[in-house]
Amino acid sequence: MNWLEALILGIIQGLTEFLPVSSSGHLELGKALLGVNAENSLMFTVVVHGATVLSTIVVFHKDILKLLRGLLAFRWNDETTYIARIFISMIPVIFLGIFFKEEVEGFFTGNVVLVGSMLIVTSMLLLSTYLVKNNTKKISFLDSFIIGVAQALAVLPGISRSGATISTGLLLGNKKANVARFSFLMVLIPIIGANFKDIYDGGMSAEAGIGIFPLLVGFLAAFISGLLACKWMIGIVKKGNLIYFAIYCFLLGTIAILATTAF
Repeated sequence: MNWLEALILGIIQGLTEFLPVSSSGHLELGKALLGVNAENSLMFTVVVHGATVLSTIVVFHKDILKLLRGLLAFRWNDETTYIARIFISMIPVIFLGIFFKEEVEGFFTGNVVLVGSMLIVTSMLLLSTYLVKNNTKKISFLDSFIIGVAQALAVLPGISRSGATISTGLLLGNKKANVARFSFLMVLIPIIGANFKDIYDGGMSAEAGIGIFPLLVGFLAAFISGLLACKWMIGIVKKGNLIYFAIYCFLLGTIAILATTAF
């Protein structure tokens, strides 16, 4: 992978991480179009996901600091309750990471038909939110776990993590602004943990198949574009304008499947 390919894929990751269109699916399609070896680029995927985590921290730094201050008060309060819900939401994805890590990594092999099919699933999830008219609930502990299950299913390339978690939260009747905030904050610890684990396992070594410079370019591209997309997506969820992303995912998924099967 050269620096230009890293730049393009980093921008794709940053823009699509927060929009409900599946960043992993777009990365796999981008790799396929650019001719990048998908099996040797897992470390790049981890790095650009780390970049978008950093952009999340920047956008939500006030919320994060408030949660940390509440936690350091060492008493049960609104902040510790919220943090407990986040940890509950992490249970499904941690379970997958511990017991099915190799199986999950096996999906990231450039299977365009799989990506296309899962993009259509994402489209259906987004469309389903229009069935719910009353979004007034606060996110409960049970809701947190169910949203966590949706996040775990989004390990499949083509299923949007933000799309799956936000759609699930809305289907459960939770407030739009609360769902968007929870969706972006709940992913921080799992991705940071995955990044440290890959670095510990030697993912940054030369054997990863990608040089340090392309990784740096991809990281910066994903971080900057992620900042813009994160702020944009918060406004979109509050207004409930998800229909356009549903149409986009359906069309892209269909095109990906038809283009692959035709050739």
